[in-house]
Amino acid sequence: DVQLQASGGGLVQPGGSLRLSCAASGFTFGTSDMMWIRQAPGKGPEWVSAIDSGGGTTDYAGSVKGRFTISRDNAKNTLYLQMNSLKPEDTAVYYCATGGRRAYYMGRYYYSRGQGTQVTVSS
Repeated sequence: DVQLQASGGGLVQPGGSLRLSCAASGFTFGTSDMMWIRQAPGKGPEWVSAIDSGGGTTDYAGSVKGRFTISRDNAKNTLYLQMNSLKPEDTAVYYCATGGRRAYYMGRYYYSRGQGTQVTVSS
């Protein structure tokens, strides 16, 4: 079974930084595109960022471009999201998932999502 466990969330002041990690198991991580999705309180899920299997191609939502950086370590089966210049509107539960932007917009059937981590940006 696909296992994805995000960690690294917490409470941070506006302008601060956090680094999220996602430990993956139960599938061949090194050949899988991966992505981050977030869901704010009372809102639907939002696609955030994706990275191809080799780590050479990345993609970002306009709302986070220039502030967030996605990366991966295939030797450690781990996905990362470095978040800088955080804003209150970044407050959400962040999930890692298999696949990329296309899989996300095709629908829930086309990707696997793990347990999320809460990020709260507040003064």
